[in-house]
Amino acid sequence: MSHEDIKLNITFRGTSHTISLPNDAPVSAIHARLEALTSVPSSLQKLIYKGKKIQPRQDDSEPEPTIAEAGLRDGIKVQMLGSTAEELKQLNAADSAHQKKERILRERALKPQVKLRSTGSSSTSSHQYRFHRIEPLAHLPRPETATECLTTLSEDPAVLHVMQKHQFSVGLLTELAPHEHPGLLGLNVGSGATIKLRIRLDTYDGFRPYLEVRRVLCHELTHNVWGEHNDDFKKLNSQLNREVAEFEAATAGGTHHLSDLRDTYQSSSNEEAEALIHVLGGTGLGGNDTIEDRRKRALEAATVRLKNEEEELERSCGTSGPQKQSR
Repeated sequence: MSHEDIKLNITFRGTSHTISLPNDAPVSAIHARLEALTSVPSSLQKLIYKGKKIQPRQDDSEPEPTIAEAGLRDGIKVQMLGSTAEELKQLNAADSAHQKKERILRERALKPQVKLRSTGSSSTSSHQYRFHRIEPLAHLPRPETATECLTTLSEDPAVLHVMQKHQFSVGLLTELAPHEHPGLLGLNVGSGATIKLRIRLDTYDGFRPYLEVRRVLCHELTHNVWGEHNDDFKKLNSQLNREVAEFEAATAGGTHHLSDLRDTYQSSSNEEAEALIHVLGGTGLGGNDTIEDRRKRALEAATVRLKNEEEELERSCGTSGPQKQSR
């Protein structure tokens, strides 16, 4: 192959970097140049081209592939993922707090379920309508932590409650690799034959918050019934999220006060937060409002937020297909 210089457009966190290198230079030359430009160490860089990761040399005994051999051509666009050494330091400092939060969530998920009246056999229902198998991606880092995360999701009492209520059965619960599916948060294959969830951070340095992943799981469970993101899908998806919140509220205190929902539906807007303060007995503006007015404002804000979150999940969902008739 003739020697020639090529230009590559590398996008990292919204900033485009153009680098020029000989096409017979090793792939490591790209990493070295990017480390100088972004402060991300070569070992922590992940380069994505057309949805595939550009693989460096796998074994020291093998010759390192050149830029041309890696399939890179002049003018192509490549996406880069990675963290700087300083960011990793901050992540490690926050790791203990993250682990504490995850431990609290796991302990909460393992609390005994509320006994519900049923006209059928509870043992048959719990055996049939559940996740029959979990499986992490063994080639990714910390597979034991991934297994723990998937196990917690598969045994979450609120999730199992809606699965048994709606007669959902999932053959395999597994994970999505961020570099293999950078735009997806979840995928339902075969109307529940397999559900894949993106449980890891893009940098592979940790795992996504439990409640966020669980909300994606409810979204993908809805695809057991409806393939397209139509009005029927949105109605059932909202119902599942509401039933999860109601179940946890009943389990926590035997009541349905709004305060019981704070850990499940965390406020993310000023209007919702202000309304929550009023409803929970705090102080704030609008002292002439009745309790019902404040509760209504909180519920309206929560409804708008959840609708926006569900629309965002639809854009990050890889499941799409013909509708399936509901049971």
